[in-house]
Amino acid sequence: MGHSKIRVLVVDDSAVVRQTLTYVLGLDPEIEVIGSAGDPYAAAEKIAEQVPDVITLDIEMPRMDGITFLHKIMMQHPIPVVICSSLAEEGTRSALQALENGAVEIVTKPRLGVRQFLEDSRTTICDAVKAAAGARLRPLTPTRVVEPKLTADAVLAPAACAMAKTTEKVVMIGASTGGTEALKTLLEALPPDTPGIVIVQHMPELFTRAFADRLNGLCAITVKEAESGDTVLRGRALIAPGNHHLLLQRSGARYYVEVKDGPLVCRHRPSVDVLFRSAARYAGPNAVGVILTGMGDDGARGMLEMKQAGAKTIAQDEATCVVFGMPKEAIKLNGVDKVMPLESIAGAILNTAR
Repeated sequence: MGHSKIRVLVVDDSAVVRQTLTYVLGLDPEIEVIGSAGDPYAAAEKIAEQVPDVITLDIEMPRMDGITFLHKIMMQHPIPVVICSSLAEEGTRSALQALENGAVEIVTKPRLGVRQFLEDSRTTICDAVKAAAGARLRPLTPTRVVEPKLTADAVLAPAACAMAKTTEKVVMIGASTGGTEALKTLLEALPPDTPGIVIVQHMPELFTRAFADRLNGLCAITVKEAESGDTVLRGRALIAPGNHHLLLQRSGARYYVEVKDGPLVCRHRPSVDVLFRSAARYAGPNAVGVILTGMGDDGARGMLEMKQAGAKTIAQDEATCVVFGMPKEAIKLNGVDKVMPLESIAGAILNTAR
């Protein structure tokens, strides 16, 4: 890593937030805050003096909004950026736009004076900065649309398999750092008759709904933030709401989901391990598990449990991951059947589900 510590520049127009973030990040021995700035112009001067390893960036700022600033940084000097946003509803759209413009993670601002919140958010914020420091940034390129290669099956399934099989396949997907863009690429390539999908993407609450709405507008399948009792249906993807675990359940032939509170699992809520374990238990060989880009090991044990229960399991390859953490750990535990580039995963899901 060259430097012993991850050097962070904090950019926020609130002095209180700058102090709090500086304090929270400073508690981690692997992180050093090298400075803070109240607006993008001050930040640009700081970057000219010393290039940080990671920037935390507020997106609602005077003089120049964070998105514009982010775009400028990414064009000139790609530096991993963690978006630090308030929980304001209107902020969610900008935060998602920030991810599309190359930001690596979103965290919510630490609220001062709420001890428990500070403790919880400390883990999240420090982990996000470490994930960002290890992220592989791509220079921004216009997104190319990957046209799904459809066969007649997309319109009419071959009769034999449609009649004989009553065992409906369900697809479980887990992702973290870099996952929002990976999911967009994957889900946009799926036809309307894709098997039902359940997704855990590590993301703060409120952002998951905006994220689901955005994908719903882009994809041939329906995408929605999961609510307890939602049925897992063909042509529909359910995304775990931030700050809640999501489990697959089964009633007769019907699969549905349950949204649950509970402790952080593998440092996350929602946790991919929790979702994958429920799929191992209730779907067994009818499930397909997919693990995408992300920091850490959430999902590795759950994926092994799925494989042992007879599920087919797929991991995104290192070359197409922003952070090759979660897939790598699942591969290490021997929980993965196939490792493949992101672009091939949609096809593999459809083949497995045929």
